[in-house]
Amino acid sequence: MRTFSDTIKSIIVIIMVVSLGVLSGMRLMKIQVVGGEDIADPNKFGTDTFKFEREVKATRGEIVDFNGHTIIANDTRCDLVLQRAFFPDDLAEGNDILLKISTALASYGYAFEEHIPITLDAPYVYTEEDVSDMVKKLNLNVYATAENCIDKLISDYEISDSYSQREQRIIAGMRYEMLDRDFSYSNDLILAKDVDPETVVEMKELSNYCKGIEAVDAAERYIVRGDILPHEIGTVGPIYAEEYSELKEQGYALNDVVGKSGIEKAMEKQLRGESGTEEVTMRNGAIVDIKTIKDTVPGETVKLTIDGAFQLKLQGILDNFIAERPYYNGYPANKGALVVLDAKTGAVKGMATAPTYNLKDFAEHYDELLKAENSPMFNRCTFGQYLPGSTFKTITATAGLNEGVVNGETSFVCHTGYLYHGGSFSCTGYHGPISVRRAIEVSCNVYFYELSDRLGIDNITKYAKLYGLGSSTGIETGDAAGFLCNPETFAERGEPWYIGYVIQAGIGNMSCGFTPLQLANVACTIGNRGLRYQPYLVDSLYEYGSNKLVKKTEPTVASQIDLNYDYVYDYIIGGMMDAARNVPAPYSLYGLGYDVAIKTGTPQTDINDLNKQNSVFIGFAPANDPEVAFAGIIEGGEYSKYMIRSILLAYQECYGMNGVEPTATLPDEYRPNTTAPAQTTAATTQAGEDTANAATTTTTTAA
Repeated sequence: MRTFSDTIKSIIVIIMVVSLGVLSGMRLMKIQVVGGEDIADPNKFGTDTFKFEREVKATRGEIVDFNGHTIIANDTRCDLVLQRAFFPDDLAEGNDILLKISTALASYGYAFEEHIPITLDAPYVYTEEDVSDMVKKLNLNVYATAENCIDKLISDYEISDSYSQREQRIIAGMRYEMLDRDFSYSNDLILAKDVDPETVVEMKELSNYCKGIEAVDAAERYIVRGDILPHEIGTVGPIYAEEYSELKEQGYALNDVVGKSGIEKAMEKQLRGESGTEEVTMRNGAIVDIKTIKDTVPGETVKLTIDGAFQLKLQGILDNFIAERPYYNGYPANKGALVVLDAKTGAVKGMATAPTYNLKDFAEHYDELLKAENSPMFNRCTFGQYLPGSTFKTITATAGLNEGVVNGETSFVCHTGYLYHGGSFSCTGYHGPISVRRAIEVSCNVYFYELSDRLGIDNITKYAKLYGLGSSTGIETGDAAGFLCNPETFAERGEPWYIGYVIQAGIGNMSCGFTPLQLANVACTIGNRGLRYQPYLVDSLYEYGSNKLVKKTEPTVASQIDLNYDYVYDYIIGGMMDAARNVPAPYSLYGLGYDVAIKTGTPQTDINDLNKQNSVFIGFAPANDPEVAFAGIIEGGEYSKYMIRSILLAYQECYGMNGVEPTATLPDEYRPNTTAPAQTTAATTQAGEDTANAATTTTTTAA
């Protein structure tokens, strides 16, 4: 309980700190703005003067959606740090200061965060399996015990026996942190993060006796919307020892943060910006001058191709579908993914995966999320590898028509059964004489068995690769390459290849795996009649805090299928349009104002249980001049195509389509930036959003 005199004391100290800050600011302004001619005089401060340079960290760039609404911004906090320039070289004096700091922090409810992988209490044991980095830093042999490590720190830093065992351990842990985090003139030691003003005042008062304590402004990532594209936005975090050797060459310090995943990692260079440098002049243990050597350059604002409002709608469509149909044939159907692309550029317009998570929960509940049922942190859109089922028939049809194995009028007879090299295979129905367009519409297995046999596995593989399957799409955040069903894949696995696999490969139902992103790109390529774009997530880059464009992403053509016959895609697209007309009410694709082209598939996922399947679809719209392409999968479910109408209506509402302007309004809680893409401060991002819903990620300390 604080007394009245304590309160008066705090007020007086605050007034003194503010006054000193104003005077220091005026002095620095005179030096840096009015003129720095005094710095040029080497004798100005006498013979006790020395100088050192320190880094001034740049503000990290923001991440905004397609309409400039902030997803990830920056916030500020106050950290307590220990500055090397003021910390004594005398080991005994330094140890005493460290213990006093630790004790004082604890009295105010804060704890020094150490990373030494050894228990706090004796008998000491390791808390991590791999301690090789620590052992190496302490110049011990690989067999050193935890006790050996603590003893070495006590010896090296002359930690007196007059301290209790617990006090020795506290000092040893702080000394190791100084060693591990490269404590130096340019690298402060973080004592406590996000410290309240009252504690700052008290600790600053302590600095009269414990030299080197300073309060500094620090920047941290502020998650405005953690439910928008969490897998692709990604996270930032501290630099690990194994990363530092490489990152050090790029100008990183050990107390910096770096992108760990998603856009934060993929666009690290652009988001990071360029740190500045200032020269600090000290005299008799006090800073007497600071001179800017190099200005900081803030990181660039990354504008995504995705509209946040559409992303929320897309995730809702997937989640609601699963909630309404959680089981199929008694098995759970509670996982899935949806991908939507701009058919004219390859830009990603939406990616939903279920189950998902919120980035605001990542830092505090990481272990829970990691162990959660159905792996919500797994990005099924870009790393889930699935059998494509009958959606693959569009690729087999492309190969057959373009290689001249069949034409649009060539027909095969379907009697539901198909005998092949002694094996018996079945179809979905009795179709009689059937040609390619009708075979795509009704998904006739027999037609594509026969076509696959005539093509051979080499041609099937050739066209699968032309559609980009079996290779990464090149998206900025990375994705799985997938794998093809062919003898080469089986040989890599050490498995035998049988002739019957050829016809199963031709209908996408045999030992292959492709991501929903790849399948959406297949649909996009069909809609563009063989032109394949490289999908991308970053629309453009802007100068921080402004609307000044730095770079606009231009669509990249990954490949073009050379057509031997002009009619190839007429039959394929025609069959997909026919298939779209077979979707029943209330999910019908009629009445949208344009035609839709789709292909569905229900690949069996367990050869020993025919009741287990996935439900897959691909498509694009408008069919004759596509603006949007899409793909989706429900693991263990059926009728995933029932989501297509909702996807198209949401897309039209948010992006506009077929000459119709977008009409969507953002949800009330989704607060846009006022001058997007521009800097958003903590005050503006919290306007209208309860602070309790805000979250931050790993921090970076400002010099």
